[in-house]
Amino acid sequence: MKRTVYQVLLGITFTVSTLTSFSQSSNQSINVVTTAVPFLRISPDARAGGMGDLGVATSPDANSQFYNVAKYIFAEKSTGLGLTYTPWLKDLGLNDVFLTSLAGYYKLDETQAISGSLRYFSLGNIQFTDNLGNDLNSFRPREFALDAGYSRKLSEALSLGVALRYINSNLAGGQAVNGVSYKAGNAVAGDIGLYYSNMGTKDKGYNLGLALTNLGSKISYTSDATQKDFIPANLALGAMYTFTSNEVNKLSFGLDIHKLMVPTPPSLDDTTGTALINYRSKGVVGSWFSSFGDAPGGFSEELKEFSFSLGGEYTYNNLFSVRSGYFYENKNKGNRQFFSMGAGFKYSSINMNLSYLIPSGSGVNRNPLSNTIRFSILFDLDSFGGEEK
Repeated sequence: MKRTVYQVLLGITFTVSTLTSFSQSSNQSINVVTTAVPFLRISPDARAGGMGDLGVATSPDANSQFYNVAKYIFAEKSTGLGLTYTPWLKDLGLNDVFLTSLAGYYKLDETQAISGSLRYFSLGNIQFTDNLGNDLNSFRPREFALDAGYSRKLSEALSLGVALRYINSNLAGGQAVNGVSYKAGNAVAGDIGLYYSNMGTKDKGYNLGLALTNLGSKISYTSDATQKDFIPANLALGAMYTFTSNEVNKLSFGLDIHKLMVPTPPSLDDTTGTALINYRSKGVVGSWFSSFGDAPGGFSEELKEFSFSLGGEYTYNNLFSVRSGYFYENKNKGNRQFFSMGAGFKYSSINMNLSYLIPSGSGVNRNPLSNTIRFSILFDLDSFGGEEK
């Protein structure tokens, strides 16, 4: 693929974060809360993907690290491993842009568990050119996040989890653009999660979850200390209710609410530049708290920065599942709105999940995952390692 530097940067912004600009009437104001490394906001799990990216309070599995690390201690098995592959922009015919993830956990005993995960995002091969269109170097932009977690039961129904994360984002490979040398960005972050499970012996009851994710440093791609960007710190609240009609039929449905703990950018009608300077100079910790009341449009605009995942899952005899969901984000805050569906199959110690995002949007508004099948495979390692704990 050949792209100019400008096209590359524009394409990265669109393909990774799907935060684009839309035509608008005079009474509408688009002010999207953007961050660096937005690949951390892509759901890296086909099960959650089939339920509109629902995952904060769902039943635990090997991929819980991506949504709420506190869930692991409530897993039925003592050891698990999950692998997911997500094509990106496949609807445009691109085959070398993808997100892949690996996650796993091990229960030390009935009250403690350790976990880890890796997310890797490849943006394909990029051909850099100069202003005259002459070829320069080619490069394969890539990003990854590596983390480790620990979860512990605080009571029979409540658990706490924490995770530490290292983030690396290499988008330009040391290229110089307009006299500015770009380098790989690095950041560290942490997650804190709470999980409450009121499930009875007959798999009937409810789960509640709270997750603070990507609480960490800013990231920079240059040596200019004033050009550091926020990473996608996020607050998520989730609830899931499950009931069974008999021993083989189980139905669950739930809701997740998300809010980026990142400052809202100044409105586009600010021409002095002072507001933008103040925005970029905000401290990380202070911005987590101020993000709940800094929207230029006041409380009404602040409410628009909440996004929602609504989904459900039907499981037959713990062997086969079908799923459906809906994700909503306000049209002036990113406009990610889509339906999804999925299925899961269990054979012996292996679980396979598929999800499909129903085509949504058109033109620049088209979702990068439209017409895309995501695939996850999960392994119950207890069956391979002898007796269960």
